Amino acid sequence: MLTALPGRPPGDDPAVRPLLDAAHTELARTAEVFLDLAGQAGRTASALGIHRQTLYYRLSRVEQLTGLDLADGEDRLLLHMALKTARL
Repeated sequence: MLTALPGRPPGDDPAVRPLLDAAHTELARTAEVFLDLAGQAGRTASALGIHRQTLYYRLSRVEQLTGLDLADGEDRLLLHMALKTARL
């Protein structure tokens, strides 16, 4: 369904592109799990097997790298769709 959308796919967004670089695989995975689990920090940390402070640090790095605000619904949606599209 995502590949059938007209226009530029979310993975082509300049804000998300740096996160999709191979050097940031773990940050991308962290963001995707966080978004898959509806932004629930406790469940995300548990799923990743990391301390909650580590999760917060990684999410902060994602925000710094992309310029997106994970507290903003549109930014979260853009990031989530870009991460899903990148795996297609």
